[in-house]
Amino acid sequence: MKTLQQFPYRRVLVLGLAKSGTAAADLLLDSGIPVRINDWKATKEDPAVRSLEERGAELILGSHPSSALDGIDLVVKNPGIPYENPMVEAAMEKDIPIITEIELAGMLHEGPVVAITGSNGKTTTTTLIDAMLDASECRSRIAGNIGEVAVEVARETTHDDTLVVELSSFQLLGIESFRPNISVLLNIFEAHLDYHKTLENYQEAKARIFMNQSEGDFLVYNADDPVIERFIGNANGTLVPFSVTRKVEGAYVEGGTVYFNDEPILERSEIVLVGDHNLENILAAIAASKLAGASTEGIRNILTTFTGVPHRLQFVSKFNDRLFYNDSKATNILATSKALRAFEQPVILLAGGLDRGNGFDELIPYLDHVKALVVFGETAEKIKDAGRKAGIDTIEKVDNVEQAALMSYKLSEAGDVILLSPACASWDQYKTFEDRGHMFVQAVHKLK
Repeated sequence: MKTLQQFPYRRVLVLGLAKSGTAAADLLLDSGIPVRINDWKATKEDPAVRSLEERGAELILGSHPSSALDGIDLVVKNPGIPYENPMVEAAMEKDIPIITEIELAGMLHEGPVVAITGSNGKTTTTTLIDAMLDASECRSRIAGNIGEVAVEVARETTHDDTLVVELSSFQLLGIESFRPNISVLLNIFEAHLDYHKTLENYQEAKARIFMNQSEGDFLVYNADDPVIERFIGNANGTLVPFSVTRKVEGAYVEGGTVYFNDEPILERSEIVLVGDHNLENILAAIAASKLAGASTEGIRNILTTFTGVPHRLQFVSKFNDRLFYNDSKATNILATSKALRAFEQPVILLAGGLDRGNGFDELIPYLDHVKALVVFGETAEKIKDAGRKAGIDTIEKVDNVEQAALMSYKLSEAGDVILLSPACASWDQYKTFEDRGHMFVQAVHKLK
């Protein structure tokens, strides 16, 4: 596997392990670079931690002493660690650069990079681009926030591989020279303010995806998003818009046909992935994959067969003429509102989760075809209140997603859509949104 060559730093602190920190430490050690690891929760009983120590890493576990920065000239930070962390603040006071492992991946990968970010739709778009390239016999590897640690994948790529990487705002804050050949900016809505503190900080973090691009690079962007329109004036790459509302010099829909640069790609009616919001993701994926070398035939093959990413408005099953959809990834109001707009049939909505202090009145305009509401988690009462304001007569509170699936079936009739789209993060009851979605899927299969 590849290692770092001509690395400009002498000693590195890896702050926070988990998957990305462990992968970064592995790379640095393999590259012959002294590594110190500081993690609050990790213990030497963990085989991965023990292996790093045996290979020469210095461990400081269970606390964040200021001495951990002694002799350090670079910090590789786990993306989830906020910049208010005392160790991060101390590093900034010492003018020590702070990066995330995506920067290391950029140093390693020799071929083209397609990078995707946005408040919603990242995983679906990233998956589509990778699949479209693969169906066009273009070599691609998928990585990043989608699950595969980018630095691990980049160690195995060649200059013939296109690295298709999903990036969060947390990861983008930690880049210095990372430069995608094609960047994709899907949308920017209010999110993660507990981390970024202000909407402006969050928007600026997202815009970093194109900050290092030059004229020979491409920025695929949502021409229907006014926030993005304000940001792209700072872009140096070639602008390639997509729009679901009008014809643009990029990807668009006109007369029921999907186009890229005036080339008809396929009829919208042939696309099997449901939802107007997914049409935005599809247009973005078409533009990016075309620029990366995908064929029209390869793109058509994917769009006429792709039914969705797990936990992202994923079709689960049809049972007794009820349609079950798992949208556990909908961790905010915007995502749930988009999911609701995907259906014209009566919907039974399953919602609830971590209470971040917000209300749910913004969801009310999208509840007009919700015939019943099943709520759970910390926000159950708040979502009940929004449901009452929307005029929903049938509202039931349950303890968890499994009970919600059973209750929703009892409340349903033939022709209904039963939709898990929580509008909240999962951490009040589940480790991840995937765990929450898996419980729902299992409950649906038990019903059958």
